[in-house]
Amino acid sequence: MATLLMQLTILPNGFKVASRQMPGLETAAVGLYAEAGARHEPRRLNGIAHLFEHMVFKGAGGRSAREISEAIEDVGGELNAATDRDGTSFTASVMAEHVPLGVSLIADLVQRPHFAAGDLAREKEVVLQELGEARDTPSDIIFDDLWSAAFDNQPLGRPVLGDEDSIAAIGVADLHDWRGARYRAGSLALVAAGKVDHDALVALADTHFADLVDGTIEDPAPAHFTGGTRVSRMASEQAHLTLAFPGPAQRDPGYFAARLFADAVGGGMSSRLFQQVREERGLAYSVYASLQPYADTGIFYAYAATARRESASAAQLIEDVIAEAAETVTQRELDRVRTQSRAGLLMSMESPWGQAHYVARQLSVWGRLVEPAEVLAALDAVTLDDLRAAGARMLAGPRARATIGFPAVRAA
Repeated sequence: MATLLMQLTILPNGFKVASRQMPGLETAAVGLYAEAGARHEPRRLNGIAHLFEHMVFKGAGGRSAREISEAIEDVGGELNAATDRDGTSFTASVMAEHVPLGVSLIADLVQRPHFAAGDLAREKEVVLQELGEARDTPSDIIFDDLWSAAFDNQPLGRPVLGDEDSIAAIGVADLHDWRGARYRAGSLALVAAGKVDHDALVALADTHFADLVDGTIEDPAPAHFTGGTRVSRMASEQAHLTLAFPGPAQRDPGYFAARLFADAVGGGMSSRLFQQVREERGLAYSVYASLQPYADTGIFYAYAATARRESASAAQLIEDVIAEAAETVTQRELDRVRTQSRAGLLMSMESPWGQAHYVARQLSVWGRLVEPAEVLAALDAVTLDDLRAAGARMLAGPRARATIGFPAVRAA
C-alpha cells in the first residue's frame, strides 16, 4: 500500500503535533488528546475528568457557552469532547479553511475555561441526570459493575461519571487544579487529518500551546485484575450478564493474538457466541465478546442480554463456548477474523476522523507514528497456535462477573 502522508513534530515544551494529509478532501478533523481520564482521578473526586470536559463548554476564552456554539456552527463545523478511563479528547470537524478556528476554540477550552460557580452548580445537575439515565439503562451500567469487579478498589475500576458524593465534592478550585496537573505539554497531542498542511498546523500549535507547562504527568497506579462478582437486583425486563478475564496490555507481544481470539469468540455474526447462543439456541438477542487493552493491563469480556428464564442456560453456554474456543478455534476462523480486522482498519481510515483517531491512538500507545502496514503485518503474523495460546492464557486467570436482573449467580 502507498505510504501515508503522516508527519509528527514535537514542540520544545514536549507538545506533540501530528497530521495525516488526505488528498482530494475539502474537510478536516482536528483534536486535542489528553492523558486525563477517570483512572487518573483521586477517589474523592471521581468524575472530575468528565465534569471538566462538560464545564469547559460553559464558557472559555471570553466566549459564553452560546458564543462557543455559534462560533463553530457559523462555519458549518462541529465541536465535541469525550472522556474515558484513560483519557479525554476535544475535537472539531470543519471545512479545511476553518482549521485555525477549530484549533483556537479547542485551545480556549482547555487553557482558558471560565469555571463560574453558578455554571458548575447547574452542570452538576446535568451530570447527575446523565448518571441517572445510565443507571436506568442496564446494558450501559453493567459495564461499570463489571469493571468494578475486575479491578476491585482500584482507579481503573471506578466509573467515568463518578457518583453523587464525588460529584458533589468537586469545586471550582478542584477544576483549576485538575487542569494544571493533567494538561501539561508533554502529555498532550494535537492531531489533524484530512485537508491539512502540517507546517501550518505546527504554527497554530506554537501560537496556542507553546506556553503550556512543560513536562509530562505521572502515570496512574498500575492496575491489577482481581476478579469478583457484582449482582444488581434492579428491575429489568431482561437479564444482563457479563463475564471477564484478564487480557494483555496495549504493548504486550500477545495483544494481536488475544484481539483476534476475542473476535473469533464474539466479534460478529459468524462468531461462536452469536452462532451458538443466538442462532442455534435462541437464548439472546444481543451477545458479543471484546478485548479492551490499557497501557498496563487489559480485559477480555463477553456480554449477553437474555430472558430471565433463560439466563442460567445462557450464562453456562457462554462459559462453555469460550472455554471450548481456546482449544478448538480453527484456521478458518483465524483467517476470517484477521480479514475482518484488516478491512475494519482500512475502512475506518477512509474518513478524517478515522485517520485522526488512528494517529492519536498510535501516539498514545507507542509514542511515535505507526504506518497501518505495520499493524497489518502484526495481524498477519498471528498463527493458530498463537490464537489458542492467547485464549488459554486469558482463561487461566481470575474471573469477573456482573449481572442485572439475574435470578441466581455462582460465585466467581
